[in-house]
Amino acid sequence: MHIRSVIGLQALNMAIAQEIYEYSKALDKTGVDNADSDEIKKRIVDSIFVAYGAKDAVPIKLMQSALLPSQGPHNSPIYFSGQEASVETSAFINGSMTRYLDYNDTYLSKEALHPSDNIPPILSLSYALGSKGADAIKAIKVAYQVVCSLSDAVSIRDRGWDHVTYISISSAAGLGSLMGLENGRFVHALNLAINNNISLRQTRAGELSMWKGCTAANASRNSIFAALLAQKGLTGPAPIFEGEMGFFKQVSGAFDLNLAEDRVRKTMIKNYPVEYHAMSGVEAALELKGKVTGAIKEINVETFSVANKIIVKDPEKLRPKTKETADHSLPYIIAYSLLYGRPKLDSYEDKYLSDVRILDLIDKMKFSVSQKFDSMYPEYLPIKIKVTASESSAESEVVVPKGHFKNPYSWDELRAKGVSIMGDESKVDGIIKVGKELDKRDVSDMFEVVSNVDS
Repeated sequence: MHIRSVIGLQALNMAIAQEIYEYSKALDKTGVDNADSDEIKKRIVDSIFVAYGAKDAVPIKLMQSALLPSQGPHNSPIYFSGQEASVETSAFINGSMTRYLDYNDTYLSKEALHPSDNIPPILSLSYALGSKGADAIKAIKVAYQVVCSLSDAVSIRDRGWDHVTYISISSAAGLGSLMGLENGRFVHALNLAINNNISLRQTRAGELSMWKGCTAANASRNSIFAALLAQKGLTGPAPIFEGEMGFFKQVSGAFDLNLAEDRVRKTMIKNYPVEYHAMSGVEAALELKGKVTGAIKEINVETFSVANKIIVKDPEKLRPKTKETADHSLPYIIAYSLLYGRPKLDSYEDKYLSDVRILDLIDKMKFSVSQKFDSMYPEYLPIKIKVTASESSAESEVVVPKGHFKNPYSWDELRAKGVSIMGDESKVDGIIKVGKELDKRDVSDMFEVVSNVDS
């Protein structure tokens, strides 16, 4: 039997995978509307800004030392370096840069995750294939819709699996769209990407390691590998979702996808380099900074269950020893903000992690979970902080922080974020210019401006 016939037969009765393919094909016909295109451009630019802030981070230097030089049949640039590598390697390094600072965009639902983890692999393969910017934007739209619909469908963290597992699925879908894979090969790109790429939630439990910022990039690296193999006709285990030992049975339980609802504009650009559930906590703490007189005696924090589970409950959050743990510690982030103001890229250096003033404030905190706040999440991001001092007290409640989809970023605000990271207005403006025009340019134009940003 001809290989195409085999692929076609194996694609039958794969409801979820087929649904994702049909969505991708429908978008080929309708295109991405102007509003979504503009927001996707913002997130591409934002992902590059935050990657710049991490380009000299220890994990990035370690992986460059371990993996370079690298070359394959498809190659693309490593951000800010002037080097090219095999597309899988460049996507892994660029993706780790994008994710390392925990400063890229967020989507909150049953599962909280970072949709822009899908951007580096799509840009990297777009460059290698000589793709147009409009094609990359469409592929990113597919990936965003898939990952956010998975987030809405079911949470897998309480089953012990990390949300990055969903990036395996969405990045493969975006790459399949970019490559124009037809039905069987698109489905098998999903099959190959998912089967061996289920991520343990231990990545985000206890004291967090360097891998926390790399695991999404690893998922998308494997998706590139899978998509390239599927393009040539390699088949994967099927049906990957509904099968006897498939994703439903082993990982998630059964679910339905709703790919029709537009989700791009419900993703949120981060205003501070902290885990997103701490965003309102920063704003509330900044509002309270300097408002009480006398020695602080107690800090009462009212939050919601998901925030408590992710960034409060672990004992390591009270004495974070790594950057990765500190930016996922609401006690640390509140204490830092009350003492030093807006969190910055250097807010997790050792001198702050061992700061006795920060540790003293952490020890004065009491956290409670509010049923009212639970009912507001994920549509809102509520927190209330009350600081009681020897001479006065003050409290602040924040439910919609800056960057939330109900209080979204403008291009001017994104520019200010870029300047705060890169420190050079001309560099920022160069990236923004290409980003705004990307639907009318080649993806290589973006890599050119990124590669030359420090030249």
